[in-house]
Amino acid sequence: MEHITLLLAIVIVTALVFDFTNGFHDTANAMATTISTGALKPKTAVAMSAVLNLVGAFLSVEVAKTISSGIVTEEGITPEVIFAALVGAILWNLMTWLIGLPSSSSHALMGGLIGATIASVGVSGVNGGTVVTKVLIPAIAAPLVAGLAAYLASRLTYRIGRNADPKATAKGYRAGQITSAGLVSLAHGTNDAQKTMGIITLALVAGGILAPGSNPPMWVIVSAGLAIALGTYLGGWRIIRTMGKGLTDLQPQQGFAAQTSAASVILASSNLGFSLSTTHSCSGAVMGAGLGRKGGVVRWSTATRMFVAWGLTLPAAGLVAAGSEFVTKQGDWGVAAVAAFLIGSCIAIWFISRRQVVDHTNVNDVDAEAGRAGVVTTAMAAVSVPPTAAAIAAEDLKTTIPAPAGSSAEPASPAAV
Repeated sequence: MEHITLLLAIVIVTALVFDFTNGFHDTANAMATTISTGALKPKTAVAMSAVLNLVGAFLSVEVAKTISSGIVTEEGITPEVIFAALVGAILWNLMTWLIGLPSSSSHALMGGLIGATIASVGVSGVNGGTVVTKVLIPAIAAPLVAGLAAYLASRLTYRIGRNADPKATAKGYRAGQITSAGLVSLAHGTNDAQKTMGIITLALVAGGILAPGSNPPMWVIVSAGLAIALGTYLGGWRIIRTMGKGLTDLQPQQGFAAQTSAASVILASSNLGFSLSTTHSCSGAVMGAGLGRKGGVVRWSTATRMFVAWGLTLPAAGLVAAGSEFVTKQGDWGVAAVAAFLIGSCIAIWFISRRQVVDHTNVNDVDAEAGRAGVVTTAMAAVSVPPTAAAIAAEDLKTTIPAPAGSSAEPASPAAV
């Protein structure tokens, strides 16, 4: 019993570490556009997001039920399996954070759980129907739905405000953007904190502490909420930079449309018990909003890297988890070896990240690679360039002042400017 209690303690601590990485990995989902448009200062934005993530953790347990008793069968699942699953998820989160790619913490956790379960009890331990209907289908549908909603919302906002003063509307949209960012943070806490609750609950069931089908105890809800809030406050600045500046350039109108659309999709999925990826929803909304402004483009080179990461998340986390499960089932020394491997890997990734520090002071800087427009982006911008304030003023001036004799009335080309 002492061994089981110690192992359960290790699993619970590891689950909270995953929850912490989930927080700083997914801060970009709520606050990247708010920071990039200047609606909030970086530190203020992450502090606000942290508080609302904590509040959101108490609003529902539907997703936690999906994790604890839906993805895998509870029979035959041991604490070692859950520990191995968390190792795979944590390492994938840290690797994608290191390279600044917004991948799904949710899918990393699902992949780890599926891989470790298959390595332990075989394919029969995975509920394939639940994986398809509540994980894979939402993974595909979420970015499409959020992206389309954000695209239409952006088009609508620009159409409604086309005759309004740009400075006045920008202030209003920044206020709306702060509100919608808070809604995304609340939705993130409602959806993502529950995943850790579900994992800890599954571990307690596997260890015989709780009966199968039990709801998460209050102490599990509180600890999961605090862990994700702390991770959110520290801020995943690398991914915030990618989402805010590396994927597209957003104006306050677009930021408001993106965040409102993403929050609506995430909150709806939480109430239905879908283990939705907030990363997929928010990334899709950012891209949709980027295309919703006339002349707005998406940096498809960055988007392609992100899509590749999305596709690799489930299998990569699953393979690491399966290998970890093979080692942990060898006994106490196996658990100790995997724990040492996890700690060593985390330390190594941290030191590598210090070679090029990204924090709140330079989060809105765009490096040469991210800022370089690709062929598709350049072509799209060439055929649809949004008018600037200077261009509008020049056009007004041209209509009121006749052109000198013998001069051309055609405006200068963009290339000439």
